[in-house]
Amino acid sequence: MAISRATTDKVKDRADIEEIVSDYLPLKKKGQNLWACCPFHNEKSPSFSVSPAKQIYKCFGCGKAGDPIQFVMDIEGIGFNEAIRQLAGKYGIEIEEDQNVTPEDIQAYNERESLYIVLNYAKDFFVNNLQVEEGKAIGLSYFKERGFTQEIIERFELGYALDGWDYLLQAAQASGHSIELLLKAGLILQKEGDSTRFYDRFRSRVTFTIHNLGGKPIGFGARLLTQDKKQPKYINSPETEVYHKSDILYGIFQAKKSIREKDNCYLVEGYTDVISLHLAGIENVVASSGTSLTENQIKLIKRFSDNITVLYDGDAAGIRASLRGIDMILEGGLNVKAVVFPEGEDPDSYARKVGAAAFSEYLQDKAQDFISFKIGLFAEEAAKDPIKQADLIKQVVSSISKIPDPVIRTVYIRQSATLLEVDEEIIQTEINKIFLKSQKDRQFKEQRESTATFVEDLLPVKEEAVSHKMLIAIQEREMLRLLVNYGFEMVSEELHVCQYLLQEIEELEFQTPLYTKILNIYKNALLEGVLPQPEYFLQNDDAEIKKEVIHMITRKYELSTLWESRHQIFTHHEADDLAKTVYDSILHLKKKVIKNMLEEAKTKIKEAESEKADEAIINERLSVYMELKKYQVEIDRQLGIVISF
Repeated sequence: MAISRATTDKVKDRADIEEIVSDYLPLKKKGQNLWACCPFHNEKSPSFSVSPAKQIYKCFGCGKAGDPIQFVMDIEGIGFNEAIRQLAGKYGIEIEEDQNVTPEDIQAYNERESLYIVLNYAKDFFVNNLQVEEGKAIGLSYFKERGFTQEIIERFELGYALDGWDYLLQAAQASGHSIELLLKAGLILQKEGDSTRFYDRFRSRVTFTIHNLGGKPIGFGARLLTQDKKQPKYINSPETEVYHKSDILYGIFQAKKSIREKDNCYLVEGYTDVISLHLAGIENVVASSGTSLTENQIKLIKRFSDNITVLYDGDAAGIRASLRGIDMILEGGLNVKAVVFPEGEDPDSYARKVGAAAFSEYLQDKAQDFISFKIGLFAEEAAKDPIKQADLIKQVVSSISKIPDPVIRTVYIRQSATLLEVDEEIIQTEINKIFLKSQKDRQFKEQRESTATFVEDLLPVKEEAVSHKMLIAIQEREMLRLLVNYGFEMVSEELHVCQYLLQEIEELEFQTPLYTKILNIYKNALLEGVLPQPEYFLQNDDAEIKKEVIHMITRKYELSTLWESRHQIFTHHEADDLAKTVYDSILHLKKKVIKNMLEEAKTKIKEAESEKADEAIINERLSVYMELKKYQVEIDRQLGIVISF
């Protein structure tokens, strides 16, 4: 069920940005704001600003911004409702459920909650099985043999599925869980050809509970302990309403805090690899659970760190088969290192073999950046074969081209040139070829999807139209920035800035959807008798609107009045003459709009001429163009722009 508006409002009223951020970061006062190194990206100099007065935060490095609720969502990687519940618990606020929801909303919510409940029941069932005779003899014995402590078993909620067709099914039904729900949760299967017979999915296997970010069980992995060749060694829960394999990583709930603190995430393949690293005191580790790494999993890691260290089994063929994952990580904007274990070893076996201290030391000593790793992987066989050497260069170039940051890309170009003993220019040229091909492919795709012809898409007017649209968006944003920051100020004895500004742009229609939404919110507030100040927009539930408004009302550098009075050096502020500031901004927006209209008018004239239209039509379009040109000249004159013909 959704949380009531009253509860949300109580949380918003009570939540203090300084108090909440201080739970995660050490803040230092500097001027009116508090500063820290950003928890969302790696930096050495603080660019993360907290404003107690405005109850907002903003990082001037990566652009993260929001209010106390958004901060909890960002730092914990959870949704809005979960953040509200967490803050309500922190401040002792009773949670009221929203009664004004549709029957469909209630049904969807109840179904998801029912899935969580039955999956949690199954988790408890498997965990408790470790205390019965069969579970102790087989499941618990297996875990103990691998060195798993009781604390680790409890932390990961490991368990055992009994050797029988329907132990879980019978117990769950006795506790009131329906067959339909057990099927939807992926806990049971229907016998083929018999709609009345059902049996447990997991039988005679140790179980590994898969948690979501909030710690709720959403699925299971299960390992067979016998040598039965007819059955797969591992089976997993199927896709359900709450479990999507491509969106989750095993161990992320247990690892997220450590990943953020260490600013690095170790990526392994299996469940036992994760647990073995925890036993070695390394908690910032997750597993892709035997599946290929996905874009959403990479985004999930990026919430907590920009750095990934991939741990590879000592199997050359397997490493080469999984290299695509490194390129995906690079494409996602993360920094990648790799560690390869000795032949025949994996993270689990090697950690148990050498012990925690030696294992940790191995990870530190053997970690290498992806360039050195990739070159080292193929160097020996490429050394005596020019064709393979050329192929290696192409592979390295392909990986570097995935890096979105041009500075980091340049560093790797230099490094790879040195290691491969080729000129930097060669690598840069090859990367440019990849970029050019990618750009052409993208343009071709866009042209195919467009209703316009290929020739029309190549016309200069098309490119100009795009640039005009961007310029208009910039000016629309500037108008809104002034409106949000100064709309409540007086531009004269009887006129507010908002009245003056809105009157001047009444006939202009904003083209950018986000800015249109913000403008409409402002206008609706005025109709309701509210003269909005910046804080008004921060109460909006739309995260995109809140973030944009925060960008509008915050500045990284601002001279204090104390500094000015002390040094007797005074600078001009835009608020010193709001009438001129707003008027100039209006003129700039109108100038951009008219320029766009002029280009459209010019295009219509050319179309009429090429189609040999009536002279009256051509003259009418020429008249429109000349009238717009007069407006442009007048605006330029008022802005003090030198006009040349």
